[in-house]
Amino acid sequence: MSAQPDRAARLAAALDRDGPTCVWCGRAFDRHVRPTTEHVVPRVRGGPSWAENEVAACSRCNAARGHRGAVEWLAECRARGWTPDAARVARALESLAAAVAERGGQRRARPHLDAQLRRLRAG
Repeated sequence: MSAQPDRAARLAAALDRDGPTCVWCGRAFDRHVRPTTEHVVPRVRGGPSWAENEVAACSRCNAARGHRGAVEWLAECRARGWTPDAARVARALESLAAAVAERGGQRRARPHLDAQLRRLRAG
């Protein structure tokens, strides 16, 4: 298995894949709103640093989210009057689930990932 790309390369790939806006608040990235890699399944909950688990988020949202689940944070973003990209979050969760099924492992991340997908689908 080849080595995963470094963080800068994964951020560039997320921006290419998803566009130049924060997944949580919808702000466009520029010299004042800097993009960061955001783990959809937080690392503290076993989320890997795989491209499938990362989206671009502004540093404000990344820090404010902390270790909250993606579905909970989507609701919080809406309550704050922001325009989160729920479809992008859903794609990331689905993509991560497929990657985990293919590669295996991620025993700690699986329960959290499964719960997030169930909550997202329940709407």
